[in-house]
Amino acid sequence: MSAAESIAEWCATGCRKTSVARVWLRAGEGKCKVNKREMKDYFASEALRAYIEQPLKLTSTQGKYDIVARLSGGGVTGQAGALRHAIARVLTVADKSLREVLKNSGCLTRDSRMKERKKAGQPGARKRFQFSKR
Repeated sequence: MSAAESIAEWCATGCRKTSVARVWLRAGEGKCKVNKREMKDYFASEALRAYIEQPLKLTSTQGKYDIVARLSGGGVTGQAGALRHAIARVLTVADKSLREVLKNSGCLTRDSRMKERKKAGQPGARKRFQFSKR
């Protein structure tokens, strides 16, 4: 690795619901910090951690890069989805050859599903008040 490659740093953003993830990627030994905490401390669920690491496993880049992430908005699951999306995007910025694998697995697709708004005259988005014929 040359001196220019060792200090290379890439940045990308990812979104899911109302969560936004900003990710910085640099060559390293596989450390992952989320909001200045270790990922296993921030995401207690093993399933969420596996979901987040999916782009790294698909591209066989685990242990090659250090990840620093800033998450804001939403809940834990939305933030995990945003982080997965951001990691997939930053990997394609770092190495263009990984795009095909990530695209085919759906990691680069923004999950556009949002919470539906509450409608007037109803108790929720779809639920109606109880109907009485008589």
